[in-house]
Amino acid sequence: MPAASLGAIDAIGYTLLPSATRPLQTFARRRKASLKAAIGMTVASGGLLAAGLVNGANAPSRSSIANPSGVNPHPVELTLPPVQPLSAVALLGKQLFFDASLSGSGRESCASCHSPRYGYNPPNKLTVQPGGADMDRLGERPPPSLAYLYRQQPFSIGPDTSPDDVTVNLNAIAASASTHVRAQKAAGTAQAPAMVPQGGLFWDGRADSLQRQAFFPALDPAEMANGSVATLASALAKPPYRQQFVQLFGPAIVNDPDRLVSEAMFALVRYQIEDPSFHAFTSKYDAWLQGKATLSAAEMRGLKAFNDPQKGNCAACHLSQATADGLPPLFTDTQYEALGVPRNPHLPANKNAKHFDLGLCGPIRKDLTSQTQYCGMFLTPTLRNVDRRAVFFHNGVYTTLKQVMDFYNLRSVQPDKIYPRDAIGKLALYNDIPEALHGNVDTKDAPFDRKVGDKRAMSDLDIQDIIAFVHTLDDGYTPMPKPSESDAVGAN
Repeated sequence: MPAASLGAIDAIGYTLLPSATRPLQTFARRRKASLKAAIGMTVASGGLLAAGLVNGANAPSRSSIANPSGVNPHPVELTLPPVQPLSAVALLGKQLFFDASLSGSGRESCASCHSPRYGYNPPNKLTVQPGGADMDRLGERPPPSLAYLYRQQPFSIGPDTSPDDVTVNLNAIAASASTHVRAQKAAGTAQAPAMVPQGGLFWDGRADSLQRQAFFPALDPAEMANGSVATLASALAKPPYRQQFVQLFGPAIVNDPDRLVSEAMFALVRYQIEDPSFHAFTSKYDAWLQGKATLSAAEMRGLKAFNDPQKGNCAACHLSQATADGLPPLFTDTQYEALGVPRNPHLPANKNAKHFDLGLCGPIRKDLTSQTQYCGMFLTPTLRNVDRRAVFFHNGVYTTLKQVMDFYNLRSVQPDKIYPRDAIGKLALYNDIPEALHGNVDTKDAPFDRKVGDKRAMSDLDIQDIIAFVHTLDDGYTPMPKPSESDAVGAN
């Protein structure tokens, strides 16, 4: 469908469509309708910004659509999570979250890798985090943030029309999807229906719920290293937790290790759902969406380049629009991509030249190892609070946002600036994926759709501006209060 027939496209690159034309991308679980715009690429008419055009037949010039004031002329009312006192279960979960005594070493808590001061990212500059019974083991990947997961759906492959939660054979679905043509992503455009991996938690989506996400590290020998469920249950059945569990779940729980640990994980989930710091939506961008903040000239240019499919095309995967029902954007489509980031030689596991971390098809995740079309794919993370991270991508190969942007800008047009050369001088393209699987790497979506020698999609200024915009996604912004009428009169 031509861009001009889709509807108006505003000055920042948002597509403003009538509700009848909104695409509906479904998941393999319930609650599809309420979250459809969180994973779609459009918003309802009357949405965010003034009419304008980034691409399309009727586009005005870039200079004519500039908004030098930095004001959002069409603010939206965001549907934010409720802020209220934590329940008794959530308060218990908060205690558990910060308690290092619940690890095998007695020195590691959930907060050791997910600090609230750092957007629930690691509080240090290490690529992977230490753990284990003696704190002498290292994780295989940088921990992703625990923030903004409250709308994350369970892992699925492609749309599912069933309204019920059912047990699915992922290998059967993956095999049937292997013949589908890969959907091409462009910011601000409706996507064709496609069978794609989406949802889930961790870089490889192996946990289907926050409860499972909390459980896995508790027993992982390289993380909190509880030797068994019984070991963890024994710690939970002692003061100060014993009486709280009895009061909340009944006296029999302390004699049922499986249930005791399960309820502890449930308490951790309630803490993550109820405590607003996990999904604060207090960034400058959130304030700007609501008409309570003004973006600088660089931030406005960065937002345009972020949304522009001919430049960053970032919004194709890191969705930047509020949904049709007012949910604030999470800056992820929760799908999986094989980007072909270069190998990180500093990871301990990579000292073995034959070791490859292939995400969806292993080695940590086990159930999709035969589905090689997904090898090298990792979950698209949120960009909220991203500059509070010290390392980026699933292997932590980059340590600055500038390096990340250079990767996107140069991977296809100047790969010699991204990848090393092997012993005989040959460019080691996509060197963190076996050569037989290089076909999985995304070469369709901009800016990866260019060829060696083509012009770069982004200028140095574009990159600086996009980074300036990404900084507006950090929580903790305080809007300036609007002057009252009496203040205005006094000023006059």
